[in-house]
Amino acid sequence: MTTAEETRLRIGRFGVWLAPQTLLGTPVPVQREQFTRIERLGYGSLWTGEPPATAPVSSREILAQLAVALAATERLVLGAGIANIGMRDPMAMHSGAATLAEAYPGRLILGLGGQSGDRPLTQLRRYLDAMDEAATRIPPGPRYPRVLAALGPKAHQVAGERTDGVHPFMQPVEHTRAARKALGPGPLLVPHQALYLDTNAETARAQLRALLTTGRREVVETPYTRNYRRLGYGNDDLAGEYSDRLIDATLAWGDEATIADRLHAHLDAGADHVLLHPLTPDLPSAVDHLERLAPLLRP
Repeated sequence: MTTAEETRLRIGRFGVWLAPQTLLGTPVPVQREQFTRIERLGYGSLWTGEPPATAPVSSREILAQLAVALAATERLVLGAGIANIGMRDPMAMHSGAATLAEAYPGRLILGLGGQSGDRPLTQLRRYLDAMDEAATRIPPGPRYPRVLAALGPKAHQVAGERTDGVHPFMQPVEHTRAARKALGPGPLLVPHQALYLDTNAETARAQLRALLTTGRREVVETPYTRNYRRLGYGNDDLAGEYSDRLIDATLAWGDEATIADRLHAHLDAGADHVLLHPLTPDLPSAVDHLERLAPLLRP
């Protein structure tokens, strides 16, 4: 059985993604309480991310953060979504992940991304090469799955060749369908889904617009906007505050049943495991939303 197959069986269909800023503002004792709640609710994994290396400090060090969550739970798989390759050299990345994988067998997924500048995929390949070389210089331990924050077809190709799958962030269901077609049946496909439990359209959309928009009227080109264009969204969707059409495609909002339908739509489109990201002001309220959704997500 491949690492991807083993991981697929272990994590089930639904997990959780928590914003690093939320965890930065939450004392560790409160984190422990809420992580055990997430595990008791039946979610199979818990992920968090890391900002760009050039950003102001807005997160805890991700491997240390994952260690806190691993120690607080018994079965929950912890995912880095993503660990930024600009934040640590390949030896530090591999040795830190390998230590967690040895301490908590089968409970770590390392997501990688954050490359920037010219030839980002070349940077990523070289980083993976260096991680593989680093693995030959320390005692062997349990293998941990690696996934990439891949959006476009070239990144999907690298992921299929060099890792166990992909973890797309803030993408509509049509991206999940395209990613599965590009990857084929073997690699893991773990999309992130932002959500907001509210039936008021303007209130719900405002939550995501606060995260995505730049305040500039013209389109700011990023890997995300380029990917949205590949999916058929144009300047009218991407300029300013983003169109309702794009917001509604990337944000699941409404009542519990409506949001559950969107989550299952990702599975129908080829996802192995879907990560719920409640857009709430603090960690306890995020877990409250996860508790409301949990009964609709059980097999």
